[in-house]
Amino acid sequence: MSTNFLFTGRVVVIATMHEKEKAIAPILEAELGVQCVVPNDFNTDIFGTFTRDIARPADQITTAKLKAKKALEITGETIAIASEGSFAPHPDLPFISSNQEIVVFIDTLNQLEIVGQEISTETNFNSQSIRTVEEADSFAREIGFPSHGLVVMLNPNSSDREEIFKGINTAEKLREIVTFALSKSLTGKVHIETDMRALYNPTRMQNIAKATRNLIQKISQICPNCACPGFDAIAYRRGLPCGLCNLPTSAIRSVVYQCQRCSFQQENLFPQGVKVADPSQCMYCNP
Repeated sequence: MSTNFLFTGRVVVIATMHEKEKAIAPILEAELGVQCVVPNDFNTDIFGTFTRDIARPADQITTAKLKAKKALEITGETIAIASEGSFAPHPDLPFISSNQEIVVFIDTLNQLEIVGQEISTETNFNSQSIRTVEEADSFAREIGFPSHGLVVMLNPNSSDREEIFKGINTAEKLREIVTFALSKSLTGKVHIETDMRALYNPTRMQNIAKATRNLIQKISQICPNCACPGFDAIAYRRGLPCGLCNLPTSAIRSVVYQCQRCSFQQENLFPQGVKVADPSQCMYCNP
């Protein structure tokens, strides 16, 4: 069953000031038949900045919802989408950095809130203390400058905006700002890091697009009981039996889905298409 009849021809407000519509709008318009717009003079920095001068007011999903609801409030529309990113060790590979992108879709007309997600190891998130322009140039080459922007700070722990220089995307600007910052530094060094705002970070922009595609997939998942979109996983149950001894392992045996409208639940067995786990995952066969 298609969900497009719920959205075709409607306006979707993309809550951004960092050009995220370039990643989000083409996918939504093609898949849902909507018209995407960006609100004028919408300052998303009030919901937190990567440079830490403004703290995020809540967790990642809640903050994205706050952005979307604010966009609905100021435009008077009924659908909004907002994204929020974070950078941390990968949940399954703790020694590798990852980018988690959340994309929240809110439809007040149909009382829907659906979340798309992408967790990717494709990220150039990095930082370094530098003492010379040459060290800044070396760092810049490593992170994909100038297609990916940079931020220079006199002190990474300071919230003083006058000590933070964002959106550096030319060699001339980088050398000028690093030279100036070093002349003002009391320690003889300054902090440099990747600018993780979407418009200065094509790698992150690609992950936002992937999160949007995940959102479309979830919108297409229809509740078998009431036909509401967004029939999403709420729990993963472990215990897939070992293929050698048949005892339960930590591998996923089933996924539980629930409808946000009627609360109908359904358990899907063997979501990865296998009915037994490899013995290497068994604590008895491979202690």
